[in-house]
Amino acid sequence: MADTEKTKAEAAETKEYVEPDMRPEKLIKQQEREAKMTPDELYAELKARLEKAFTPEETAEIDKAFRVAREAHKAQLRYSGQPYIIHPIAVSNILLDLGMDAQSIEAALLHDTVEDTDITLDYIKHEFGADVAALVDGVTKLGKVPLSNREEQQAENIRKMLLAMSHDIRVIIIKLADRIHNMRTLNFMAPQKRRDIALETLEIYAPIAHRLGIRPAKEELEDLAIRFLDPIAYKEIEDNLKRLSKSRLDFLESMENKIRDRISGVVKEPTIEGRIKSVHGIYRKMYMQNKNFAEIYDVYAIRIIVDSVIDCYNCLGIIHDMFRPLPGRFKDYISTPKPNMYQSLHTTVIGKEGIPFEVQIRTWEMHRTAEYGIAAHWKYKLGVHGKSNLDKRLAWIRQMLEDQQETGDVREIVQAIKSDLVPEDTFVFTPRGDVISLPAGATVIDFAYAIHTAVGNKMVGAKVDGRIVPLDYVVKTGEIVEVLTSSQAGKGPSRDWLSIAKTSQARNKIRSWFKNERRDENIVEGKAEIEREFKRNFIRLSDENYEKFVANLAERQHLRNVDDFYAAIGYGGISVIRLMPYIKEEYNKNYRSQETVVLPEDDKIKTSRRKSGSDGVTVSGIDNCLIKFSRCCNPLPGDNIIGFITRGHGVSIHKRDCPNVPSDFSKCDEPQRWVAAAWNTDVKTEFKASLIITCLSRIGLMADVSVQLAAMKVNINEISSRETKDGRSQISMTITVSNVDHLKNVIARLKKVDGVLSVER
Repeated sequence: MADTEKTKAEAAETKEYVEPDMRPEKLIKQQEREAKMTPDELYAELKARLEKAFTPEETAEIDKAFRVAREAHKAQLRYSGQPYIIHPIAVSNILLDLGMDAQSIEAALLHDTVEDTDITLDYIKHEFGADVAALVDGVTKLGKVPLSNREEQQAENIRKMLLAMSHDIRVIIIKLADRIHNMRTLNFMAPQKRRDIALETLEIYAPIAHRLGIRPAKEELEDLAIRFLDPIAYKEIEDNLKRLSKSRLDFLESMENKIRDRISGVVKEPTIEGRIKSVHGIYRKMYMQNKNFAEIYDVYAIRIIVDSVIDCYNCLGIIHDMFRPLPGRFKDYISTPKPNMYQSLHTTVIGKEGIPFEVQIRTWEMHRTAEYGIAAHWKYKLGVHGKSNLDKRLAWIRQMLEDQQETGDVREIVQAIKSDLVPEDTFVFTPRGDVISLPAGATVIDFAYAIHTAVGNKMVGAKVDGRIVPLDYVVKTGEIVEVLTSSQAGKGPSRDWLSIAKTSQARNKIRSWFKNERRDENIVEGKAEIEREFKRNFIRLSDENYEKFVANLAERQHLRNVDDFYAAIGYGGISVIRLMPYIKEEYNKNYRSQETVVLPEDDKIKTSRRKSGSDGVTVSGIDNCLIKFSRCCNPLPGDNIIGFITRGHGVSIHKRDCPNVPSDFSKCDEPQRWVAAAWNTDVKTEFKASLIITCLSRIGLMADVSVQLAAMKVNINEISSRETKDGRSQISMTITVSNVDHLKNVIARLKKVDGVLSVER
C-alpha cells in the first residue's frame, strides 16, 4: 500500500491524529485551498501549466494517464479524507516545477496504480509505452517478498530503486516528488507512523536529493522531517526566525543595496538576492554542534549570480574589500566542485552592524545546477542526451550496488546512504594534486580505498602534509594525503580497520579481502565469535545439537555449509548480533527443553535425607558431590535453589526462578535427575554475581562506579561498557559477593551514583 492511502472506513478512525499546528502557515493555506477543490478542478490547474510546457500530443498522453489513474483510485481516500487522486496530481505539479518531461508526468499520475489497484505493468506498457512502464515499476515498492524484518524490506526497496535509477535517473526524481507530497500531508497519520516515515526521509531520501543536487527538494524534506522528529526544537528555531523577521529583512535589503552599488560598475548586470538558512541547517548546528542561535554565522546569506567565472572572483575581491572576512570561512567550490557537481564561492563576512552573513557567488550555469541538480537535464531540454555528464554524476549509484553485491548484505545499501551521502563533504588532495571527496569523519583508510582497492589493501601507513599520522586519523579539507604501501607478500588490511573506516566502500573492500584471502582464519574467527555470543546469551547445546543448530543457521543464510557460515561471520559479511533475535527464538522453540534444567513442583521433589555437598550447599540424597553454580542465573546464598544431576559434571545449582527453567514439572523429561538443594547455614564461600547498570553517558561514570565498589571492598572480576541505541550507556560487570543481602547493599549503593538509572542482576 502507498504510505498515505486508506479505505473510506479507515478514514473516520484517524481524525484524532490530525495536528494542523504541525504544518507551516503557507502549507496550511495551500491544503485548505486544495480541500475546497475537486480533483477535476485541481487537474484543470495542472493542465493549464502542462499546455505551456508540452506539445498537444504530449498533453493528450498525460490526459489519458490522468483518466486511467482517476478511475483506478476512485474508491480510495487519503488519510486526510480526500480522494486519493489528488496525490498523483500533486506529485505531477512538483515534477513540473522541476522541469521534468512528459513521460515523467505520465509516470507520476500512474505511479501508485500497480501497487494499490488492479492495473498491471503490462497494461501500462501497452497503453503508454515501455519507458513509462519502467518508470512506474522503478517507483513501485516491492510487494509480497518474504523478508525477515522491516529493515530488510526497506533495504530491498532501496536497492530496487537504485537499480532502476542506474538505468533511468527519472525514477528517483519521481520518488522524491512522491515523498515530498507525502511529507506535506504527514500530519494526518498516526504519531508513530509519522516518526518512522520522517526518520526514513531524513536518513535516505534527503541525502539522495543532496547527492543529485536538487537543493529545494533536499531542504524541504529535511525541514518537514525535523518538524515531526523534534517539534519542540523546530518551534524554537522558527520562533527565533520570526522574532528577527522584520530586522532580518531590513538587514538583507540593506546589504543587497550596498553590494549592488559597489559591484555594478565592475560586473555587468549582476543578480543579487538574500536568503535565510533552512530550519534543518540551523538545527544541525544548534543541536549537533552545541551552538546557540547567535553563534550560527550563516543564518543570513546573500547570493550573487553573474555571467562568468572571472566575474565570480572579481566579486569575491570586492566583497572582501567591503567587509571583514571571518578566518577559515572561505570555500572555493568552483575549483573544487562537490560530488553532486555543485559549484560556488562561499565566504562569511561581517559588516559595521556586527552581524555575520554568508555570501555565495556563482554563474547562471552553476545556479541552475545548484537549484535543479540532475533534474536540470530535463528542465533545460538536455534530457538523456548529456550522457557522458550524466554517467559521471551517477557513478556513486553503481558503486553502491557493486559494494552490496560483494558483501551479499542488502542492508549495506541503507548504511551506505546514511554514512556516505551526508551533506558535509571533505576534500583532500593526493600528492599529484588530484581531489578526493570523502564524507565528514573519513579517515586515511577511507582515502586509500577511495583511490584504489589495491592501494587500500597494501596500505601500511599514511602521511598528511608530510608528517606520519595514525591510521585512524580523520582527514580535513585541504590536506595532502600520501598513502604508504608495502609490496610484501601476505600483507593486507587488519580486522581493526572495519571499526576505523567511515565509508561503506572501504569497509566492503576490507571484508572482500578477508573473504577471498583468509578463509581458514575467517572460519576460526567466526566460530569463536558465535561461541562467545552463545555463551553471552546463555545458549547451551550438546555437541550433537550444536552442529545441527549451526547447520540450520547456515542454511537460513543461504550458505552451502557450516564452514561458509563461520567464514562469513569471520570476514564481517554476517553480523551475529543481528542474527541473535532469530537464534534465541529458534533455540527456545526447539532446543531449550532438551538442554536446560526444568523446575519440578515442590511436592514432587525427592525428599530423601539431606547430605552436605561442597561450596556451602546441601543436596538431597547425595553425599560429597561436585557442585557447580549455573552461570545462567548465578545463584547466591539466600536464593531459593534446586539441583540438577548432570552427566559427568556433578550437580548444577540453579535459582528456582531461573528464566531458563519452565515451571510445569509435569512436562519435564527425566524428573529423577532433579534433587532438592539448600544453602548451609554457616556458608562463608564467596560467589560471583553479574550486574547490568543502565546509565546516562557521561565522562567519569565508570570511574565513579569503581570507586563505590572499592569503598565497599567488593572485587570486580569483569567489566565492560557499551552505548545503547537510545544514546545511553550500559555497563556489564561481574563482582564477588558473599550472599544476597551483601548484593542488595551493593546494588543500593550503586543506584546512588549520579547518572545511574537502574541496576539489574
